[in-house]
Amino acid sequence: MKLDIVRQIGAVFREVRSCEREGRPARAVIAARTYDTSVEDVWDALTSAERIPRWFLPITGDLRLGGRYQLTGNAGGEIQRCEPPRLLAVTWEFGGSVSWLTICLAEDPAGGTRLELEHVVHVGDLWDRFGPGAVGVGWDLGLMGLGRHVETGATVDRAEAATWLASEEGKHFVCRSSEDWCRASIAAGTDEVAARAAAERTTAFYTGMHKG
Repeated sequence: MKLDIVRQIGAVFREVRSCEREGRPARAVIAARTYDTSVEDVWDALTSAERIPRWFLPITGDLRLGGRYQLTGNAGGEIQRCEPPRLLAVTWEFGGSVSWLTICLAEDPAGGTRLELEHVVHVGDLWDRFGPGAVGVGWDLGLMGLGRHVETGATVDRAEAATWLASEEGKHFVCRSSEDWCRASIAAGTDEVAARAAAERTTAFYTGMHKG
């Protein structure tokens, strides 16, 4: 799975914003990318129980407004808003914590479909330790997988993907992604020393070199 890492990383716009959720301080981790296909095609890839496993993870549940979903080995949650083919909002429940994911689709004036993903996370120990890369690196990988799927129609080979992520190329992707999320965090006002330390921990986590 040979990739142009610079092109893949550069395809994503990244931003971090301060906000509140349920009366508590939170951060919005925002990623946006344009795909060379229609809004309807991207929407179908995001919401079809048949297509989601082809680029992301196997999914079960009641995939309609008010229903609950579960991604195999990952998050589950409730579908809170579903406005085809433009807006999807769900809770993201994982490891005993709840965060909130919203995806918006629109025609890009330059052509194709612009996807904007917002993942809102409460500020706490996990955020202080890992910063936006904790979710941002994972979404960079997911958005890349979605791109390969809509461009080629390919289905992800999970064994191949795991091997790639552990390869030097995969680790390079993670490092570049983590660095860009670090820059977004600093631009949002995070102390530079703290932001870089958090990015190092995030990179170590994703590359399997866990640090204390």
